[in-house]
Amino acid sequence: MTEIQTPLPDLRCQLGEGPFWDQHSQTLYWVDIIGKAAFAWKPAQNDLQKWTFNSLISAIVPREAGGFLVALHRELAFFDPASGNLTPFVAPDADHSENRSNEARVDPMGRFWHGTMQNNIGPNGEAVAITQHSGTLNRVDANGKMTRFCENIGISNTLLWSPDGTRMYFGDTLANRMDVYDFDMASGMASNPRLFCSVEGRGGMDGSAIDQDGFIWNARYGGSCIIRFNPDGEIDRIIDVPVTNPTSCVFGGPDMTTLYITSAADDTDGTKPLEGALLAIETGVAGAPCHAFAG
Repeated sequence: MTEIQTPLPDLRCQLGEGPFWDQHSQTLYWVDIIGKAAFAWKPAQNDLQKWTFNSLISAIVPREAGGFLVALHRELAFFDPASGNLTPFVAPDADHSENRSNEARVDPMGRFWHGTMQNNIGPNGEAVAITQHSGTLNRVDANGKMTRFCENIGISNTLLWSPDGTRMYFGDTLANRMDVYDFDMASGMASNPRLFCSVEGRGGMDGSAIDQDGFIWNARYGGSCIIRFNPDGEIDRIIDVPVTNPTSCVFGGPDMTTLYITSAADDTDGTKPLEGALLAIETGVAGAPCHAFAG
């Protein structure tokens, strides 16, 4: 189960993030935030596409109406891959000009959840110190209506929903905690946050995937591993990976049992040859599906 594959051996990302699996088209999407690029890869054909942008980009998700919704530095926009055109949509965090997009996921009803953080990337990709907890968490409905749920976030990471739709998970890396919320799927309301998990000594909490049994697979930035938590927030297993900074993961493949893991070459000493690569693990466990944006 823990044999690590490198399906795109020549590809490296400075800050790979935001993996999304489209089960209908059997396509994996992800981004390179620092590299200002988005990727689409069909494993069956080994067909890789790359799009570049003039802005940091932290997420790309398909739209039910066609094309994509992308989370750029300070705004969300619609992206038409055929023409390359970007159409501004909404800016959920416009009242915090110091922030950038970071975490994003679509809930099972097609609403886009957008987490931000103080921008820590300079104009040439250089690191900028984080000096404040200015991040926010916002929900964007299909019609563009925005609802804010959290403020004072250090680094927004992990957005997930339990298979039965009654729980939402969201974390703050700087606070070293992932919280679980009661979730009302019909209204899209999250409430009653409480600690789900907090781990010392295995890197920082980054992005996650959830399987159909409700176990959470969390990438540990700086920790060279994936930690699988059971539904009670207890460590179920630790899977070592050959990169320093795994950043996020998603289930994909025909049976939804392949865990695809993004990683970052940035903030490493360069001694591990796979830093920034896309990794894959056959888990034998089916993951929960990703969802397109309903707008």
